[in-house]
Amino acid sequence: MQYRMNIDPECPFCRWIREGRAVDTHGSVAAFEDGYPVTAGHLLIVPFRHTRDGLSMSSLELSDAEALVRTLVEKIRGEDPSVTGFNIGMNVGESAGQTVFHAHIHLIPRRDGDCGDPTGGVRGVIDGKRCYGSGT
Repeated sequence: MQYRMNIDPECPFCRWIREGRAVDTHGSVAAFEDGYPVTAGHLLIVPFRHTRDGLSMSSLELSDAEALVRTLVEKIRGEDPSVTGFNIGMNVGESAGQTVFHAHIHLIPRRDGDCGDPTGGVRGVIDGKRCYGSGT
């Protein structure tokens, strides 16, 4: 398959692709269960092609990833009515917290009460910046 070009034998996501561990696919991307899930149902959307980060994904890969995210969101909502929201995002570079240098998008289902105060969402990656104006 043309999408499996440029595989890194040392990359864990390339290994997952080779092992056929995908829970779903769409064109040039696959979804995998996160190895260290933040919440139940946390998935990673990963291009078949080994590429460093989300900003190096091709237009086709980004389009396929968006389509797969939409499909997975509907599936998760249909299977788990406790899911009331999602965090969707990527870490680009070591300073942003990226630890596996194969592009991937996190799809994290959220449930009411899964944390004390979710206000600010992804702003919480910087200590003290999550809540607007409160300093926390």
